Amino acid sequence: MARRTRTERAPRATIIPLPTTARGQRTRQKLLDAAEEVFGELGFHNAGIVEITQRADVALGTFYLYFPDKKAIFQDLVRTLNTRLRGAIRERIRGLDDRLEQEVAGFETFFEYVRKHKNLYRLILQAETVDEELYRWHYRTLADGYIRGLRRAQAAGEVRSDLDAESLAYALMGMAQSLGSRYVLWDDKLPPTATRRTIRAFLEGGLRAPGKARR
Repeated sequence: MARRTRTERAPRATIIPLPTTARGQRTRQKLLDAAEEVFGELGFHNAGIVEITQRADVALGTFYLYFPDKKAIFQDLVRTLNTRLRGAIRERIRGLDDRLEQEVAGFETFFEYVRKHKNLYRLILQAETVDEELYRWHYRTLADGYIRGLRRAQAAGEVRSDLDAESLAYALMGMAQSLGSRYVLWDDKLPPTATRRTIRAFLEGGLRAPGKARR
């Protein structure tokens, strides 16, 4: 029997209420955008709140209206990027009723997202030492939705039922991350046609249930 995955919750952090005004929301987002750049360039331990506020072009004291400390904005940034990535993938695959087409679209969305947010790679690597609970949360929340989707596809006969959904989810995530690193991070481009064709062939040959024709 396949193991059930547990719902993961984001690690706790000191919470300052979200701003209710449009101006406050814009300022908070400016700080997050600046933190994404600063942490990506300098690393968590070398980055300071001064660098973040200077990059965001806001006063130093303004930072503390939105975040209690440097670790809090780092945590919020990782959670925000994670949530938006999952949201982008959900939006992209909406309306696709074939699991293999969803997989291909999911890979494409991931590559496009990390091209816009290249520092996500560096942030997650930093999270392993800055906040291991957050690091694990990032991967588990990505995997949990993936696992549920794969199990639904297995139940519908679209994906091979002899595969362990959890192992498969992590393997596919690793594949996306490695290819994203190779092309998006190193070469600043989306994977070439040959790579996309290889991804599709791999998914078709490895995942599709025998006798299940492509729609």
